[in-house]
Amino acid sequence: MNVFRQILSVTWLNLRTVPQRLASSIVGVVGIAGVVLVLVAVLSIAEGFTMVMRNAGSPHRAVIMRSGADSEMTSTLMGPEVDVIKQAPGLRRNGQTVDATAELFVIIDLPKKSTGTGANVPLRGIEPTALAVRDEASIVDGRMLQFGTNEVVVGLGASRQFSGLTVGSEIRSGQVVWNVVGVFESDGSVAETEIWCDAKVLQGAYRRGNSYQSLLATLDTPESFGTLKNWLTANPQVAVNVRRENDYYAAQSQTLSTLIRTIGFAIAALMAIGAIFGAILTMYSAVATRSREIATLRALGFNSLAVLVSVIIESVALAAVGGIAGGAIAYLSFEGYQTSTMNFQTFSQVAFAFRVTPSLLAMGLVWSLCMGLIGGLPPAIRASRLPIARALREL
Repeated sequence: MNVFRQILSVTWLNLRTVPQRLASSIVGVVGIAGVVLVLVAVLSIAEGFTMVMRNAGSPHRAVIMRSGADSEMTSTLMGPEVDVIKQAPGLRRNGQTVDATAELFVIIDLPKKSTGTGANVPLRGIEPTALAVRDEASIVDGRMLQFGTNEVVVGLGASRQFSGLTVGSEIRSGQVVWNVVGVFESDGSVAETEIWCDAKVLQGAYRRGNSYQSLLATLDTPESFGTLKNWLTANPQVAVNVRRENDYYAAQSQTLSTLIRTIGFAIAALMAIGAIFGAILTMYSAVATRSREIATLRALGFNSLAVLVSVIIESVALAAVGGIAGGAIAYLSFEGYQTSTMNFQTFSQVAFAFRVTPSLLAMGLVWSLCMGLIGGLPPAIRASRLPIARALREL
């Protein structure tokens, strides 16, 4: 108990004297705050992108593509194959209508609002059953497109990120003019980056014949996925790959999310080295200016362990201040910030918002505490080993 009282006494003394070393302390705090700010900001990109992709998928729906295809860009389904797929057991039916939409996926070039540079925006051909299948989607401005015409509806994210996607505007792609008649939202999912039109009209505009690239269907029950997959896999009329929609989009987000996280940790690690040296210099300066005080405490009977622990606690406390400051700045600056990036699986833009989650803030705080611990350890060892007689002679 005597050791704990000594640690508390010396630590309280150290913290009370921080204002006397304010300049050097601020340097250490700012360095650590910068590391946490960069780490949380970069990882919030991956978090936002992953959240958008995962929100797009539902375990109650199945994505059906050509066997061997890893994305819609590499898949082709002919009209007769689509007809066979719609007869499969396990799909939800509303009378004679199957809750399934065969879709075509092409890329058009539109300018970004922020830079004016061109970007690949997905144009998706859908069937009239699309809103019944994607029951989370709803029109928030204008109206739904009229099938059999050149009308389109645009996602809310696309309308925010790209020019010319307001109700009443026209989209020119090659020799085709598309009329924007509505804006839809879809729970913040990747679908909000897309433009929807009639699949039959899109087939004619791009000379695709009676072909599609995927079929999205609602399962009768979540458990009927196995029935659907087994029936289609065993059917010689089709050669398809069947996946739950949430699994499909999770795989779509993996490549870019992993890349962003790797870059974020690499940058943060390099910056952390500099911040650790800053913490070391800060605490060495603190030990040097208080060497006589430390020697006096030692002469009065305070043991070296109390001195060592107190210096480490001071370093960790300053690091915690930096970590909290860096996390707060990251949250205020980046939470909800709207942007878009390339999905390397489809080579099209995905609009999303940065997400500074509690787990990212906790990670940033842990990083700051680790930097404070590592940076405070060498000065703490020096302080605990400081010769009493020599320290008392120092000015």
